[in-house]
Amino acid sequence: MADRQATVERNTLETQIKITINLDGTGQAQFETGVPFLDHMLDQIARHGLIDIDIKAKGDLHIDAHHTVEDVGITLGQAFHQAIGDKKGIQRYGHAYVPLDEALSRVVVDFSGRPGLTFDVPFTRAMIGQFDVDLFHEFFQGFVNHALVTLHVDNLRGKNAHHQAETVFKAFGRALRMAVAPDPRMQGITPSTKGCL
Repeated sequence: MADRQATVERNTLETQIKITINLDGTGQAQFETGVPFLDHMLDQIARHGLIDIDIKAKGDLHIDAHHTVEDVGITLGQAFHQAIGDKKGIQRYGHAYVPLDEALSRVVVDFSGRPGLTFDVPFTRAMIGQFDVDLFHEFFQGFVNHALVTLHVDNLRGKNAHHQAETVFKAFGRALRMAVAPDPRMQGITPSTKGCL
């Protein structure tokens, strides 16, 4: 497969973001978003997805974290869309169940070329430390809209909101890892009956 790396910069009046990813990495990660809990969750994607991710973001955190979290999702989605290329020879679909103590989450992804998000995570509290859990939906909506993937995120059970979030992001990393992996039986072939994705 071709070199599956991308660097994307996105600059607005609200945020300035630069992301570099390598889909065939080893899980190396560097994050400077100014939102510590987001960095912790992004690290789960890198480590469990074996995707190298470097994110530098400056946002209007004096207002709140909304624009930064959403725009990191958008820019990460753009980077994935660029790095995945024509999608020939990939698995296309990925799924994972991940537990953490009492919490269990399932994430299913399809590099379909069609953005769609189903997000069912009944967080047991509104804040994790200083982080507003509503922003996770904004992150994933930004990602799917720009990565052009269909994504189903379900927290099946959990009482600790930190555990709920962490299982979601670990499962997301694992599902991405499966979906972008080369399929040796599909070399040079688009994994779709349409012939394109």
